[in-house]
Amino acid sequence: FILYDICRSFTTYFESVVLYSTVKLKHSQSQQLGHFVPSARPETSSAKTLMDIGTRRIFNEDHDLFRQNVRRFFQEEVVPHHKEWEKAGQVSRELWEKAGEQGLLGVMIPDEHGGIGGDLFSAVVTWEEQMYSNCTGPGFALHSDIVMPYIVNYGSKEQIERFIPKMTAGKCIGAIAMTEPGAGSDLQGVRTYAKRDGSDWILNGNKVFITNGWMADLVLVVTVTNRDVKTAAHGISLFMVEDGMKGFHKGRKLEKIGLKAQDTAELFFEDVRLPADALLGEVNKGFYYLMNELPQERLLIADMAIASCEFMFEETRNYVLQRKAFGKTVAHLQTVQHKLAELKTEICVGRAFVDNCLQLHAEKRLDPPTASMAKFWASDLQNKVATQCLQLHGGWGYMWEYPIAKAFVDSRIQPIYGGTNEIMKELIARSIVSQK
Repeated sequence: FILYDICRSFTTYFESVVLYSTVKLKHSQSQQLGHFVPSARPETSSAKTLMDIGTRRIFNEDHDLFRQNVRRFFQEEVVPHHKEWEKAGQVSRELWEKAGEQGLLGVMIPDEHGGIGGDLFSAVVTWEEQMYSNCTGPGFALHSDIVMPYIVNYGSKEQIERFIPKMTAGKCIGAIAMTEPGAGSDLQGVRTYAKRDGSDWILNGNKVFITNGWMADLVLVVTVTNRDVKTAAHGISLFMVEDGMKGFHKGRKLEKIGLKAQDTAELFFEDVRLPADALLGEVNKGFYYLMNELPQERLLIADMAIASCEFMFEETRNYVLQRKAFGKTVAHLQTVQHKLAELKTEICVGRAFVDNCLQLHAEKRLDPPTASMAKFWASDLQNKVATQCLQLHGGWGYMWEYPIAKAFVDSRIQPIYGGTNEIMKELIARSIVSQK
């Protein structure tokens, strides 16, 4: 058995090295070509199932190989333990390090900065496969594709070298602290404040609903640094606060109706002394950094929402094909067939739009209103699909042991975080009526 484990570990490592190389090669090729080559790959609507590997023109064979590896990782390393982690309110640190070993963290962070060096679509594979596993506990996407880009895009060479390699290895877990008890979608309502003290800063305030907050080794804290400006947006900065700093306390893990294995926490800052190099980027430029990075966060939410829809649809299709009522399977009922037809059509329409947004983002052409459209449309659809798929399960859909029940409660947060869908509509509307 020991020999088997050694051989299996070597094989897994070899596969990972090969996959890293192919992902990096594709990233290089796509940069050189600057466009997408037409493909005969089937789109989701024509595939045998909505989660088939080898579909969608935005991907290629290298992404398929990577997807196989990621899918195997979630099925072997996450699914068997997820119920245990739901009870604990967090996943294990060992999982984070295993994800790092398999190259699933910092996927699209350039390798010269300590990341994997893959393209956007490789990162998309990790988002989607997590939703296909129906395991929302690991906060990999926020860590890799929300927190790490801030450090790479705005951090100093020293900050990048200090944190990015450890974050890619899963040895340093990242979080970002925006929301406060009195400030959610309105970031200009932030009250957490940092004042200068010589070359240092003194930080005070508290944050809530922070994903990865309990396990975080590094937290990017959205902070007011100038209270005298005309608009709060001109006085916000980002600070890098490390676990263990004096005055930095983690509150309780929050008990949520969904995302039960994801460690969401309150954070408190009481006279935390921060050195000058804890400032990320320039002072009072934080709001602009947030505005630059939020489209990717919203696109991430949108893609994970559609992937969840695809999972829920296939779970429901399998159920109605087996469940019997009135002497035949539920799938033989015309009302069920029509409902499945409606759901598949709406999911495929949503997938087409989100894939278009992904392609635009890969070309650096995704604007904030379009990202907002994707976020609100896809997350609303996710909740609609969750409700109707649960209904098709009947009473069993209300039982926690059935995957659809967990998918149902996990979906409810999607229209709320990343900016509520009401705020998304406001941003879209401004772009419509603006005279500029």
